[in-house]
Amino acid sequence: MQIKKLPKNKFPKALLEIPQPPLDLWITGEMPDEKLVHLCVVGPRKFTSYGKEACEKIIAGLKGYPIVIVSGLAMGIDAIAHQKALSVGLKTLVFPGSGLSKEAMYPKTNVKLAEEVVRQGGGLISEFEPNFRATLWSFPMRNRLMAGISKATLVIEASERSGTLITARLTAEYNRDLLVVPGSIFSPNSKGTNKLLRQGATPVTSAEDVLEALGFEIEKDEEKQQKLVIDLSPEEKMVANLLREPIPRDDLIRAMKMPIPTANAILSVMEIKELIKEELGEIRLV
Repeated sequence: MQIKKLPKNKFPKALLEIPQPPLDLWITGEMPDEKLVHLCVVGPRKFTSYGKEACEKIIAGLKGYPIVIVSGLAMGIDAIAHQKALSVGLKTLVFPGSGLSKEAMYPKTNVKLAEEVVRQGGGLISEFEPNFRATLWSFPMRNRLMAGISKATLVIEASERSGTLITARLTAEYNRDLLVVPGSIFSPNSKGTNKLLRQGATPVTSAEDVLEALGFEIEKDEEKQQKLVIDLSPEEKMVANLLREPIPRDDLIRAMKMPIPTANAILSVMEIKELIKEELGEIRLV
């Protein structure tokens, strides 16, 4: 991957507004258009299944909007956020805690993910020299850039002493919007997020909540349903019409009135396309 040093006059304007703007910036790939809305998504390396599902569901709901997903390439929620953004066609911008050379890139396990970001038109950006190797202090430094370039930060999960809280604090200091997914009172991974909510962060439970916080006009359910139906095959339209409310798989297959293998194949394709989802024994529209 080619690494370029960004001229000062090409620095993102938002990064020049923070108290400690970067002195240098190196990039690989493309910097997303500054007119796009940048959303920083952060969370722990050791995530729960709830955190993973919340992250993926919210980002999937942002599909089609002029949004860039910003995160730090770390294992865990960072990587999940980048991967989901790529899968739904959103641009993504990576701020690793290291330089951008393949030898220095951290973590090594996510080098292929970084390469895929570039292949799909996104970018990697760092204020560190290309061969700089990550240290304990380089992560809080890059967190300020993630918070600074973004209109809002979305915190998926955070324990009481999570490094994620550094990004949350910087977001508030920079007068950006802080959005937080509420969590279980029994989960250690929610102690930090629930504390942020007590301190006044905006709770979000859906993509619609995030879009509203970012200033987008939300499509009404009827409009979304109409757009959904237009893009479906005749068989998929039939399933969508049957799923006005969640129903058990066996009941849905009977209502489809076609051979069971054919019905299951249609439902499998719709699940892969993330049009439907099975939960607690029932199938519903996503």
